[in-house]
Amino acid sequence: MKKSLLAVAAIGAFASAAQAQSSVTVYGILDVGFQGVTTRGAASSSTSTAVQNPVAYGKANQTRFSGEGSEQTSRLGFKGNEDLGGGTSAFFTVEFALNPTDATLSGSTGNGLANRQSFVGLKKNGLGQAAIGTQYTPIHLAVGRTDPGQQNNMLGNVIYATNASQGSGQTATSYTVRYTNALTLQSERIAGAQLYAIYNNNNTDANQTASAGGSTNNNAYGAGLNYVWNKLNVDAAFQSSQSTNWGVQQTTGAALPASASSLVANLPANPLGSAINMAQQYYGATYDFGILKAYAGYISAKYAVQANSNTFIERTAQQIGVRSFVTPTIETWASAGTGRFSGQTAAQTAGTSALGTANKATQNFTGYQLGANYWLSKRTNMYAIFGSTQVSSSSVAVSEGGSSYGVGVRHTF
Repeated sequence: MKKSLLAVAAIGAFASAAQAQSSVTVYGILDVGFQGVTTRGAASSSTSTAVQNPVAYGKANQTRFSGEGSEQTSRLGFKGNEDLGGGTSAFFTVEFALNPTDATLSGSTGNGLANRQSFVGLKKNGLGQAAIGTQYTPIHLAVGRTDPGQQNNMLGNVIYATNASQGSGQTATSYTVRYTNALTLQSERIAGAQLYAIYNNNNTDANQTASAGGSTNNNAYGAGLNYVWNKLNVDAAFQSSQSTNWGVQQTTGAALPASASSLVANLPANPLGSAINMAQQYYGATYDFGILKAYAGYISAKYAVQANSNTFIERTAQQIGVRSFVTPTIETWASAGTGRFSGQTAAQTAGTSALGTANKATQNFTGYQLGANYWLSKRTNMYAIFGSTQVSSSSVAVSEGGSSYGVGVRHTF
């Protein structure tokens, strides 16, 4: 009897110890409030050959209670890790977008869960980690560390790709936020430096017929370097993606409109969804002066038709900002930036390209943002944010832009 009791006690102790080596955490953000958005842009357009010329322009105003989050996108996530022994551990993260004011909850029109990131991986102490799944790109991680607005969803930020609900065509294609089917590698931090790399592979090759088949290949890769020294943080990142999606019937890429703003609106929502090449790079830095933290960033993104690199749009932007606690409970920030669109189309006939000045366009844009937090606790704050952006006129498009504001409450758990 005593031996049996000792055995049961030993088994219970072993089970408790084993369970202590594994943990799962539930986390999330609920950000709700009131939003107002004003946009000024094309109300209708006509298309002639390769160049889209807006002929009528309109203004739209929208106000609403929103659960998409002005300061941050609402989300629900699960993450965990398990100690495998010998300095090795397994980890996972599953995170979904939430919209508390939407009947579908996740904001997905298909009533499914909107996947923000989902991956599983292995970590080795002293070496680094590897993971596979839907994951953030190197540029998105770098911007997260060097953005004075902390990647909020209001207009006025010329670096971050804001929420599409803001009507922000000026920044919607700033950079790719995440890749699916991705392998990531991350090193340990050595002498203040940490490396991050990503590779995406989603390829299908089918036998070609008279009207179908060919390749539907999506590949992407990128890398980032983060360096921290005392109060200085420096980031550099790049990423490139190539998409091939055609059969024998498609020998040239579709000509894109020359208007920079119209071209942005016509790029696909899925960054790997059509036959285009993307090349993006970002450089950012922060320095903590104690009374305030200074921010600076530069981004460049070029989107070119796969079949003809002479049809492209390039977007560059630079931004500076500050963030500071003016009292122990009131935090404020401000940012301002400028940028330029450069677009070009190539008239394609019989496999040749005829370029003319009428097929080129450039537009300059500006943006600024102001915001404040009132911290009720470490996890709950009230906020107010205002942002505005403006695009100059060009030979093919008139001036356009927009502004938005948001007031609300954010709670993290």
